[in-house]
Amino acid sequence: MSAAYREVSFSIRPLDPAREILIAELSQLPYESFLETENGLKAYIREADFDIASLQELNILTFGKSQIDYVTRIIPEENWNAKWEADFDPILVDGLCLVRAPFHETQDVAYEIVIMPKMSFGTGHHETTFLMIRQMLQLDLIGKNVLDMGCGTGVLAILACKMGAKKVRAIDIDEWSYTNSFENAKSNDCNGIEIEQGDVELLKGPESYDIILANINRNVLLSDIPNYVNRLNKDGLLLLSGFFTEDLEQITSVCAKTGLRLENFQEKNNWVSAKYVF
Repeated sequence: MSAAYREVSFSIRPLDPAREILIAELSQLPYESFLETENGLKAYIREADFDIASLQELNILTFGKSQIDYVTRIIPEENWNAKWEADFDPILVDGLCLVRAPFHETQDVAYEIVIMPKMSFGTGHHETTFLMIRQMLQLDLIGKNVLDMGCGTGVLAILACKMGAKKVRAIDIDEWSYTNSFENAKSNDCNGIEIEQGDVELLKGPESYDIILANINRNVLLSDIPNYVNRLNKDGLLLLSGFFTEDLEQITSVCAKTGLRLENFQEKNNWVSAKYVF
Protein backbone atom coordinates (compact mmCIF):
# COMPACT_ATOMS: atom_id res chain seq x y z
CA MET A 1 0.00 0.00 0.00
CA SER A 2 1.32 3.43 -0.90
CA ALA A 3 2.33 5.54 2.08
CA ALA A 4 2.44 8.78 0.11
CA TYR A 5 0.20 11.68 1.01
CA ARG A 6 -1.13 14.49 -1.16
CA GLU A 7 -0.74 18.07 0.07
CA VAL A 8 -3.24 20.58 -1.29
CA SER A 9 -2.15 24.19 -0.70
CA PHE A 10 -4.92 26.78 -0.92
CA SER A 11 -4.45 30.51 -1.36
CA ILE A 12 -7.55 32.40 -0.14
CA ARG A 13 -8.37 36.10 -0.64
CA PRO A 14 -9.95 37.30 1.61
CA LEU A 15 -9.34 34.65 4.25
CA ASP A 16 -12.50 34.90 6.34
CA PRO A 17 -14.97 33.30 6.43
CA ALA A 18 -13.87 31.29 3.38
CA ARG A 19 -11.14 29.31 5.15
CA GLU A 20 -13.52 27.99 7.80
CA ILE A 21 -16.08 27.02 5.15
CA LEU A 22 -13.37 25.32 3.09
CA ILE A 23 -12.22 23.23 6.07
CA ALA A 24 -15.82 22.23 6.75
CA GLU A 25 -16.29 21.02 3.17
CA LEU A 26 -12.95 19.21 3.04
CA SER A 27 -13.81 17.46 6.31
CA GLN A 28 -16.60 15.63 4.51
CA LEU A 29 -13.94 14.09 2.26
CA PRO A 30 -11.11 11.77 3.45
CA TYR A 31 -8.76 14.67 4.31
CA GLU A 32 -7.00 13.82 7.55
CA SER A 33 -5.42 17.05 8.75
CA PHE A 34 -5.25 20.76 8.07
CA LEU A 35 -2.60 23.41 8.61
CA GLU A 36 -3.71 27.05 8.55
CA THR A 37 -1.18 29.29 6.82
CA GLU A 38 -0.76 33.05 6.59
CA ASN A 39 -2.44 33.16 3.18
CA GLY A 40 -4.74 30.16 3.29
CA LEU A 41 -4.66 26.48 4.15
CA LYS A 42 -2.82 23.21 3.59
CA ALA A 43 -4.85 20.00 3.59
CA TYR A 44 -3.50 16.45 3.67
CA ILE A 45 -5.02 13.27 2.27
CA ARG A 46 -3.67 9.83 1.46
CA GLU A 47 -2.63 9.71 -2.19
CA ALA A 48 -4.81 6.64 -2.69
CA ASP A 49 -7.86 8.65 -1.53
CA PHE A 50 -7.16 11.82 -3.51
CA ASP A 51 -9.81 12.65 -6.13
CA ILE A 52 -9.34 15.82 -8.16
CA ALA A 53 -12.99 15.79 -9.27
CA SER A 54 -14.24 15.91 -5.68
CA LEU A 55 -11.89 18.80 -5.01
CA GLN A 56 -13.09 20.75 -8.02
CA GLU A 57 -16.73 20.24 -7.03
CA LEU A 58 -16.41 21.97 -3.65
CA ASN A 59 -19.16 24.57 -3.28
CA ILE A 60 -16.83 27.19 -1.85
CA LEU A 61 -14.71 27.08 -5.02
CA THR A 62 -17.71 27.64 -7.27
CA PHE A 63 -20.05 29.84 -5.28
CA GLY A 64 -17.86 31.47 -2.65
CA LYS A 65 -17.09 35.18 -2.64
CA SER A 66 -13.37 34.70 -2.00
CA GLN A 67 -10.76 34.00 -4.65
CA ILE A 68 -9.39 30.52 -3.93
CA ASP A 69 -6.51 28.99 -5.86
CA TYR A 70 -4.75 25.73 -5.09
CA VAL A 71 -1.80 23.60 -6.06
CA THR A 72 -1.12 19.98 -5.10
CA ARG A 73 1.97 17.90 -4.57
CA ILE A 74 2.77 14.39 -3.41
CA ILE A 75 4.68 14.03 -0.15
CA PRO A 76 6.63 10.75 -0.21
CA GLU A 77 6.95 8.75 2.98
CA GLU A 78 10.61 9.64 3.44
CA ASN A 79 9.87 13.39 3.47
CA TRP A 80 7.08 13.32 6.05
CA ASN A 81 9.16 13.43 9.24
CA ALA A 82 11.31 16.25 7.91
CA LYS A 83 8.18 18.25 7.15
CA TRP A 84 6.77 17.72 10.64
CA GLU A 85 10.07 18.66 12.24
CA ALA A 86 9.87 21.95 10.37
CA ASP A 87 6.21 22.62 11.25
CA PHE A 88 5.71 21.00 14.65
CA ASP A 89 5.97 23.13 17.80
CA PRO A 90 5.35 21.69 21.27
CA ILE A 91 1.86 22.28 22.64
CA LEU A 92 0.73 22.68 26.23
CA VAL A 93 -2.86 21.84 27.19
CA ASP A 94 -4.13 23.68 30.28
CA GLY A 95 -0.67 23.70 31.85
CA LEU A 96 -0.98 19.97 32.54
CA CYS A 97 -0.17 18.00 29.40
CA LEU A 98 2.74 18.70 27.07
CA VAL A 99 2.80 17.07 23.63
CA ARG A 100 6.22 17.40 22.04
CA ALA A 101 8.53 15.77 19.53
CA PRO A 102 11.80 14.07 20.55
CA PHE A 103 13.78 17.07 19.34
CA HIS A 104 11.99 19.49 21.74
CA GLU A 105 13.07 20.26 25.29
CA THR A 106 11.22 18.67 28.18
CA GLN A 107 9.06 20.69 30.60
CA ASP A 108 7.87 20.15 34.17
CA VAL A 109 4.24 19.11 33.69
CA ALA A 110 1.95 16.41 35.03
CA TYR A 111 1.84 14.51 31.72
CA GLU A 112 4.48 14.70 29.00
CA ILE A 113 3.87 12.84 25.75
CA VAL A 114 6.65 12.47 23.18
CA ILE A 115 5.29 11.98 19.67
CA MET A 116 6.95 11.37 16.32
CA PRO A 117 3.95 11.73 14.04
CA LYS A 118 5.23 10.14 10.82
CA MET A 119 2.25 9.71 8.48
CA SER A 120 -0.42 9.63 11.17
CA PHE A 121 -2.50 12.39 12.69
CA GLY A 122 -2.80 13.54 16.27
CA THR A 123 -0.01 15.64 17.76
CA GLY A 124 -2.21 17.97 19.79
CA HIS A 125 -1.99 20.76 17.24
CA HIS A 126 -5.27 20.06 15.56
CA GLU A 127 -8.17 21.50 17.55
CA THR A 128 -9.92 18.15 17.96
CA THR A 129 -6.90 16.43 19.53
CA PHE A 130 -6.37 19.43 21.79
CA LEU A 131 -10.01 19.35 22.90
CA MET A 132 -9.97 15.60 23.53
CA ILE A 133 -6.89 15.99 25.73
CA ARG A 134 -8.62 18.80 27.62
CA GLN A 135 -11.69 16.62 28.21
CA MET A 136 -9.54 13.72 29.41
CA LEU A 137 -7.63 15.89 31.86
CA GLN A 138 -10.91 16.55 33.67
CA LEU A 139 -11.55 12.83 34.25
CA ASP A 140 -10.40 10.23 36.77
CA LEU A 141 -8.99 7.41 34.64
CA ILE A 142 -7.38 5.42 37.45
CA GLY A 143 -8.36 1.76 37.17
CA LYS A 144 -10.55 2.33 34.11
CA ASN A 145 -10.82 0.32 30.88
CA VAL A 146 -10.31 2.74 27.98
CA LEU A 147 -10.78 2.33 24.22
CA ASP A 148 -9.30 4.78 21.71
CA MET A 149 -10.94 4.46 18.29
CA GLY A 150 -9.06 6.05 15.39
CA CYS A 151 -5.96 6.38 17.55
CA GLY A 152 -3.70 8.10 14.97
CA THR A 153 -0.36 8.65 16.69
CA GLY A 154 -1.68 7.02 19.85
CA VAL A 155 -1.53 10.29 21.78
CA LEU A 156 -4.89 9.85 23.54
CA ALA A 157 -4.22 6.21 24.39
CA ILE A 158 -0.82 7.19 25.79
CA LEU A 159 -2.40 9.92 27.91
CA ALA A 160 -4.95 7.41 29.24
CA CYS A 161 -2.07 5.11 30.18
CA LYS A 162 -0.19 7.92 31.93
CA MET A 163 -3.37 8.93 33.79
CA GLY A 164 -3.60 5.50 35.38
CA ALA A 165 -6.04 3.54 33.21
CA LYS A 166 -6.01 -0.17 34.06
CA LYS A 167 -6.31 -1.28 30.44
CA VAL A 168 -6.03 0.71 27.21
CA ARG A 169 -6.93 -0.55 23.74
CA ALA A 170 -6.15 1.54 20.64
CA ILE A 171 -7.50 0.86 17.13
CA ASP A 172 -6.86 2.54 13.78
CA ILE A 173 -7.66 1.43 10.26
CA ASP A 174 -4.47 2.97 8.85
CA GLU A 175 -1.31 0.85 8.74
CA TRP A 176 0.97 3.79 9.42
CA SER A 177 -1.08 4.87 12.42
CA TYR A 178 -0.93 1.32 13.75
CA THR A 179 2.87 1.21 13.41
CA ASN A 180 3.38 4.75 14.68
CA SER A 181 1.21 4.12 17.74
CA PHE A 182 3.42 1.16 18.67
CA GLU A 183 6.56 3.28 18.38
CA ASN A 184 5.09 6.19 20.33
CA ALA A 185 3.71 3.92 23.06
CA LYS A 186 7.16 2.38 23.49
CA SER A 187 8.94 5.75 23.63
CA ASN A 188 6.48 6.86 26.34
CA ASP A 189 6.89 3.68 28.43
CA CYS A 190 3.31 2.64 27.71
CA ASN A 191 4.03 -0.84 26.38
CA GLY A 192 0.85 -2.25 27.91
CA ILE A 193 -1.43 -0.53 25.38
CA GLU A 194 -3.18 -3.08 23.16
CA ILE A 195 -2.83 -1.68 19.62
CA GLU A 196 -4.71 -3.14 16.65
CA GLN A 197 -5.22 -2.31 12.99
CA GLY A 198 -8.85 -2.33 11.92
CA ASP A 199 -12.18 -0.61 12.42
CA VAL A 200 -15.41 -0.99 14.38
CA GLU A 201 -15.62 -4.64 13.30
CA LEU A 202 -13.00 -5.37 15.96
CA LEU A 203 -15.56 -4.49 18.65
CA LYS A 204 -17.64 -7.63 18.20
CA GLY A 205 -16.05 -9.38 21.16
CA PRO A 206 -17.33 -9.40 24.75
CA GLU A 207 -14.96 -6.76 26.14
CA SER A 208 -16.54 -3.60 27.54
CA TYR A 209 -15.15 -0.20 28.49
CA ASP A 210 -15.60 2.54 31.05
CA ILE A 211 -14.45 5.24 28.64
CA ILE A 212 -14.44 5.26 24.85
CA LEU A 213 -12.55 7.95 22.92
CA ALA A 214 -13.36 8.54 19.25
CA ASN A 215 -11.74 11.46 17.44
CA ILE A 216 -12.54 10.58 13.83
CA ASN A 217 -14.97 12.48 11.59
CA ARG A 218 -18.68 13.17 11.54
CA ASN A 219 -19.73 10.53 9.04
CA VAL A 220 -17.81 7.71 10.71
CA LEU A 221 -19.11 8.75 14.13
CA LEU A 222 -22.73 8.83 12.95
CA SER A 223 -22.32 5.32 11.61
CA ASP A 224 -20.35 3.83 14.50
CA ILE A 225 -21.88 5.40 17.64
CA PRO A 226 -24.30 2.46 18.18
CA ASN A 227 -21.35 0.06 18.06
CA TYR A 228 -19.49 2.11 20.64
CA VAL A 229 -22.48 2.11 22.97
CA ASN A 230 -22.77 -1.67 22.71
CA ARG A 231 -19.31 -1.91 24.29
CA LEU A 232 -19.84 0.83 26.91
CA ASN A 233 -20.37 -0.03 30.58
CA LYS A 234 -23.29 1.43 32.51
CA ASP A 235 -22.47 5.01 33.56
CA GLY A 236 -19.60 4.85 31.06
CA LEU A 237 -18.37 7.87 29.11
CA LEU A 238 -18.14 8.43 25.37
CA LEU A 239 -15.87 11.30 24.29
CA LEU A 240 -16.31 12.34 20.67
CA SER A 241 -14.58 14.84 18.42
CA GLY A 242 -13.70 15.38 14.78
CA PHE A 243 -16.76 17.44 13.85
CA PHE A 244 -17.92 21.05 13.74
CA THR A 245 -20.23 23.05 15.99
CA GLU A 246 -23.04 22.81 13.46
CA ASP A 247 -22.81 19.00 13.57
CA LEU A 248 -23.28 18.74 17.34
CA GLU A 249 -27.08 18.58 17.20
CA GLN A 250 -27.04 15.68 14.75
CA ILE A 251 -24.36 13.81 16.70
CA THR A 252 -26.27 14.32 19.94
CA SER A 253 -29.52 13.13 18.35
CA VAL A 254 -27.91 9.85 17.28
CA CYS A 255 -26.36 9.45 20.73
CA ALA A 256 -29.72 10.06 22.45
CA LYS A 257 -31.31 7.23 20.46
CA THR A 258 -28.76 4.84 21.98
CA GLY A 259 -29.35 6.02 25.55
CA LEU A 260 -26.51 8.52 25.80
CA ARG A 261 -26.89 11.91 27.50
CA LEU A 262 -24.82 14.95 26.55
CA GLU A 263 -23.03 16.15 29.67
CA ASN A 264 -20.87 18.90 28.19
CA PHE A 265 -19.08 20.05 25.08
CA GLN A 266 -16.15 22.32 24.31
CA GLU A 267 -15.33 24.36 21.22
CA LYS A 268 -12.14 25.64 19.59
CA ASN A 269 -12.18 27.41 16.24
CA ASN A 270 -15.58 25.87 15.41
CA TRP A 271 -14.39 22.32 16.20
CA VAL A 272 -16.12 20.45 19.02
CA SER A 273 -15.44 17.74 21.57
CA ALA A 274 -18.47 16.34 23.38
CA LYS A 275 -18.82 14.18 26.49
CA TYR A 276 -21.74 11.74 26.68
CA VAL A 277 -22.81 9.59 29.64
CA PHE A 278 -24.45 6.19 29.23
